[in-house]
Amino acid sequence: MANPITKSLISALIALFLISSSFASSDVPFIVAHKRATTKRLKSGIERVSVSIDIYNQGTSTAYDVSLTDDSWTKELFDVVTGNISQSWERLDAGGILSHSFELEAKVKGMFYGAPAIVTFRIPTKAALQEAYSTPILPLDVLAEKPVVNKLDLAKRLLMKYGSQISVISIIALFVYLVTSPSSASKGSKKKR
Repeated sequence: MANPITKSLISALIALFLISSSFASSDVPFIVAHKRATTKRLKSGIERVSVSIDIYNQGTSTAYDVSLTDDSWTKELFDVVTGNISQSWERLDAGGILSHSFELEAKVKGMFYGAPAIVTFRIPTKAALQEAYSTPILPLDVLAEKPVVNKLDLAKRLLMKYGSQISVISIIALFVYLVTSPSSASKGSKKKR
Protein backbone atom coordinates (compact mmCIF):
# COMPACT_ATOMS: atom_id res chain seq x y z
CA MET A 1 0.00 0.00 0.00
CA ALA A 2 1.27 3.46 -0.92
CA ASN A 3 2.37 5.96 1.62
CA PRO A 4 -0.37 8.63 2.32
CA ILE A 5 2.18 11.41 1.81
CA THR A 6 3.17 10.01 -1.59
CA LYS A 7 -0.49 9.71 -2.58
CA SER A 8 -1.26 13.30 -1.66
CA LEU A 9 1.95 14.50 -3.40
CA ILE A 10 1.00 12.68 -6.62
CA SER A 11 -2.55 14.09 -6.45
CA ALA A 12 -1.18 17.61 -5.94
CA LEU A 13 1.22 17.24 -8.90
CA ILE A 14 -1.57 16.00 -11.18
CA ALA A 15 -3.83 18.87 -10.12
CA LEU A 16 -1.01 21.39 -10.63
CA PHE A 17 -0.27 19.93 -14.08
CA LEU A 18 -3.92 20.12 -15.16
CA ILE A 19 -4.31 23.70 -13.89
CA SER A 20 -1.06 24.91 -15.50
CA SER A 21 -1.84 23.27 -18.84
CA SER A 22 -5.28 24.84 -18.94
CA PHE A 23 -3.81 28.29 -18.20
CA ALA A 24 -1.02 27.85 -20.74
CA SER A 25 -3.29 26.80 -23.59
CA SER A 26 -6.19 29.15 -22.97
CA ASP A 27 -4.39 32.49 -22.65
CA VAL A 28 -3.34 32.89 -26.29
CA PRO A 29 -4.97 34.26 -29.41
CA PHE A 30 -6.20 31.71 -31.93
CA ILE A 31 -6.35 33.28 -35.39
CA VAL A 32 -8.64 31.88 -38.11
CA ALA A 33 -8.69 33.54 -41.55
CA HIS A 34 -11.24 32.92 -44.30
CA LYS A 35 -10.48 34.00 -47.88
CA ARG A 36 -13.14 34.30 -50.61
CA ALA A 37 -12.81 35.30 -54.26
CA THR A 38 -15.54 35.93 -56.81
CA THR A 39 -15.34 36.89 -60.47
CA LYS A 40 -17.44 39.52 -62.20
CA ARG A 41 -17.54 40.01 -65.97
CA LEU A 42 -17.84 43.70 -66.87
CA LYS A 43 -17.75 43.35 -70.66
CA SER A 44 -16.11 41.09 -73.18
CA GLY A 45 -12.43 40.71 -72.36
CA ILE A 46 -12.62 42.45 -68.95
CA GLU A 47 -13.15 40.46 -65.77
CA ARG A 48 -12.63 41.56 -62.19
CA VAL A 49 -11.87 39.41 -59.17
CA SER A 50 -13.20 40.58 -55.81
CA VAL A 51 -11.21 39.18 -52.87
CA SER A 52 -12.41 39.34 -49.28
CA ILE A 53 -10.50 38.07 -46.24
CA ASP A 54 -12.02 37.86 -42.76
CA ILE A 55 -9.73 37.36 -39.76
CA TYR A 56 -11.22 36.00 -36.52
CA ASN A 57 -9.57 35.80 -33.09
CA GLN A 58 -11.10 32.71 -31.49
CA GLY A 59 -8.64 32.77 -28.58
CA THR A 60 -8.90 34.34 -25.14
CA SER A 61 -6.29 37.09 -25.45
CA THR A 62 -5.49 39.98 -27.78
CA ALA A 63 -3.23 39.62 -30.83
CA TYR A 64 -1.03 42.67 -31.50
CA ASP A 65 0.60 44.02 -34.69
CA VAL A 66 -1.69 41.97 -36.94
CA SER A 67 -0.56 41.99 -40.56
CA LEU A 68 -2.20 40.41 -43.61
CA THR A 69 -0.35 39.65 -46.85
CA ASP A 70 -1.84 37.97 -49.91
CA ASP A 71 0.96 37.64 -52.49
CA SER A 72 -0.69 34.99 -54.66
CA TRP A 73 -1.95 37.60 -57.16
CA THR A 74 1.09 38.15 -59.41
CA LYS A 75 1.49 41.37 -61.39
CA GLU A 76 1.82 39.39 -64.64
CA LEU A 77 -1.71 37.98 -64.22
CA PHE A 78 -3.62 40.68 -62.29
CA ASP A 79 -3.72 44.45 -61.80
CA VAL A 80 -4.89 45.83 -58.46
CA VAL A 81 -7.90 48.08 -59.16
CA THR A 82 -9.03 49.03 -55.65
CA GLY A 83 -7.48 48.36 -52.25
CA ASN A 84 -4.18 46.70 -51.36
CA ILE A 85 -3.06 43.08 -51.21
CA SER A 86 -1.64 43.74 -47.73
CA GLN A 87 -3.04 45.44 -44.63
CA SER A 88 -2.01 45.84 -41.01
CA TRP A 89 -3.84 46.61 -37.79
CA GLU A 90 -2.65 47.52 -34.32
CA ARG A 91 -4.59 44.79 -32.50
CA LEU A 92 -7.28 42.15 -32.73
CA ASP A 93 -9.13 41.60 -29.46
CA ALA A 94 -10.32 38.20 -28.28
CA GLY A 95 -13.52 37.34 -30.11
CA GLY A 96 -12.94 40.16 -32.61
CA ILE A 97 -13.17 40.21 -36.40
CA LEU A 98 -11.16 42.14 -38.98
CA SER A 99 -12.09 42.31 -42.66
CA HIS A 100 -10.10 43.33 -45.70
CA SER A 101 -11.10 43.38 -49.35
CA PHE A 102 -9.60 44.41 -52.66
CA GLU A 103 -10.43 44.13 -56.34
CA LEU A 104 -8.23 42.94 -59.18
CA GLU A 105 -8.51 43.00 -62.95
CA ALA A 106 -7.46 39.89 -64.83
CA LYS A 107 -4.90 40.19 -67.63
CA VAL A 108 -4.52 36.56 -68.73
CA LYS A 109 -7.10 33.90 -69.58
CA GLY A 110 -6.92 30.56 -67.79
CA MET A 111 -7.32 28.68 -64.53
CA PHE A 112 -5.94 30.38 -61.43
CA TYR A 113 -5.15 28.57 -58.20
CA GLY A 114 -4.65 31.04 -55.34
CA ALA A 115 -2.49 30.33 -52.32
CA PRO A 116 -3.66 31.06 -48.78
CA ALA A 117 -3.07 34.54 -47.38
CA ILE A 118 -0.60 34.88 -44.50
CA VAL A 119 -1.56 36.55 -41.23
CA THR A 120 1.27 37.45 -38.84
CA PHE A 121 0.69 38.65 -35.28
CA ARG A 122 2.50 39.19 -32.03
CA ILE A 123 1.78 37.64 -28.64
CA PRO A 124 3.15 39.61 -25.66
CA THR A 125 4.55 36.44 -24.04
CA LYS A 126 6.58 35.39 -27.10
CA ALA A 127 9.34 37.27 -28.90
CA ALA A 128 8.84 35.72 -32.35
CA LEU A 129 6.00 36.69 -34.67
CA GLN A 130 3.30 34.06 -35.03
CA GLU A 131 1.83 33.03 -38.41
CA ALA A 132 -1.60 31.84 -39.47
CA TYR A 133 -2.80 30.90 -42.96
CA SER A 134 -6.17 31.60 -44.50
CA THR A 135 -8.33 29.06 -46.23
CA PRO A 136 -7.38 28.60 -49.89
CA ILE A 137 -9.79 29.66 -52.62
CA LEU A 138 -11.42 27.40 -55.17
CA PRO A 139 -9.83 27.51 -58.64
CA LEU A 140 -10.98 30.47 -60.72
CA ASP A 141 -11.56 30.16 -64.46
CA VAL A 142 -10.55 33.70 -65.37
CA LEU A 143 -11.77 35.19 -68.65
CA ALA A 144 -13.32 31.87 -69.64
CA GLU A 145 -15.84 31.63 -72.43
CA LYS A 146 -19.11 31.26 -70.57
CA PRO A 147 -22.00 30.02 -72.69
CA VAL A 148 -25.09 32.18 -72.83
CA VAL A 149 -27.91 30.44 -71.02
CA ASN A 150 -31.19 30.58 -72.90
CA LYS A 151 -34.00 30.61 -70.33
CA LEU A 152 -36.36 28.73 -72.62
CA ASP A 153 -33.82 25.91 -73.08
CA LEU A 154 -33.28 25.83 -69.32
CA ALA A 155 -37.05 25.53 -68.72
CA LYS A 156 -37.28 22.70 -71.26
CA ARG A 157 -34.42 20.80 -69.61
CA LEU A 158 -35.98 21.20 -66.15
CA LEU A 159 -39.37 20.09 -67.46
CA MET A 160 -37.83 17.03 -69.11
CA LYS A 161 -35.90 16.15 -65.97
CA TYR A 162 -38.59 16.79 -63.33
CA GLY A 163 -41.82 16.71 -65.39
CA SER A 164 -43.00 13.32 -64.18
CA GLN A 165 -42.50 14.24 -60.51
CA ILE A 166 -44.36 17.53 -60.99
CA SER A 167 -47.30 15.78 -62.66
CA VAL A 168 -47.57 13.14 -59.90
CA ILE A 169 -47.46 15.80 -57.18
CA SER A 170 -50.10 17.85 -59.04
CA ILE A 171 -52.45 14.84 -59.37
CA ILE A 172 -52.08 14.01 -55.65
CA ALA A 173 -52.70 17.63 -54.66
CA LEU A 174 -55.83 17.78 -56.87
CA PHE A 175 -57.13 14.50 -55.36
CA VAL A 176 -56.57 15.78 -51.79
CA TYR A 177 -58.33 19.03 -52.68
CA LEU A 178 -61.35 17.20 -54.13
CA VAL A 179 -61.63 14.86 -51.14
CA THR A 180 -61.35 17.57 -48.49
CA SER A 181 -63.45 20.32 -50.10
CA PRO A 182 -67.23 20.28 -49.57
CA SER A 183 -69.05 19.01 -52.62
CA SER A 184 -71.77 21.13 -54.21
CA ALA A 185 -73.52 17.97 -55.44
CA SER A 186 -74.24 16.82 -51.90
CA LYS A 187 -75.99 20.10 -51.12
CA GLY A 188 -78.31 19.78 -54.14
CA SER A 189 -79.40 16.24 -53.28
CA LYS A 190 -81.06 17.22 -50.00
CA LYS A 191 -84.85 17.04 -50.14
CA LYS A 192 -86.93 20.05 -49.33
CA ARG A 193 -89.62 19.50 -46.69
